[in-house]
Amino acid sequence: MRPIVNKNQKFIFTTAVIAATAVWSLAPRVARAEPSPALDRVSIWLGGYRADIDGFASVRDPSNNIDTGDQQFLSGKKTVERARLDWLIMDSQGFSVDYFRIHDDSARSIEQPFTFGGVNYTAAGRVASDTTLDIGNFSYRWWFGDQSNNNVFGLGLGAAYYKLDATLRASVGVGPIGYNTIQRYDESGWAPLVTLGWRAKVSEQVRLYADLSGVRKNGSDLSGTITNAAIGAEWFPWKNVGIGAEYASTRIRLKQKDDAATARVRLELDGPAVYLRLRF
Repeated sequence: MRPIVNKNQKFIFTTAVIAATAVWSLAPRVARAEPSPALDRVSIWLGGYRADIDGFASVRDPSNNIDTGDQQFLSGKKTVERARLDWLIMDSQGFSVDYFRIHDDSARSIEQPFTFGGVNYTAAGRVASDTTLDIGNFSYRWWFGDQSNNNVFGLGLGAAYYKLDATLRASVGVGPIGYNTIQRYDESGWAPLVTLGWRAKVSEQVRLYADLSGVRKNGSDLSGTITNAAIGAEWFPWKNVGIGAEYASTRIRLKQKDDAATARVRLELDGPAVYLRLRF
């Protein structure tokens, strides 16, 4: 498989980081009040989570008499890389940039018994998936709380950039008769994003947090939803450097239509995450 390099996405992410730093640096300090102690002026997260992942795929192609049904093609643990940057432009308003990637290359054999004309048959087949999904989120966030509040709640609105590079293969045979189909997708675009957040200061070194975000994509051959949820804690043994640990959950539902064929991918990830935390 050739390496997948998404230059446009890297450019967007890098540009957002540079713009964020510039905006924060140029903002007049006199206009900035002190934020809640549960928030940082600039917050960086680098790491990922070791997730229990279940993957399901199906391919339906009536023109070739193929319908695999919902087949589990992935089961086990996988490391999901993730990076995030949050920054404030005032005491309670700011922006957030988030990026993560999921890659899978696996296959599963299937057997489906059925009866026709009083005779029992077994349809044997195979479903294979080679999928890379990149997601980058950019949102404007408003935190409800000031320097007197150790607990703040946030609401964010923005957009998510997604890129799906996938090849789905399906083959079904009954006796000497067989059918095969290959669906290749390379889609990218933007979708609306909503985020919710909670931050709480326990002490100078310890804080708690929770995040929830949702993306919905409609209006093209590729559609679906992506939701992320996490709850965790941060420990800062040093003023600007610490460790974040959380339990995260991701749900991905995608559907791709191409002429007469329809492919569906469903991924479920749950597991602990660890991040290097930098704050300024």
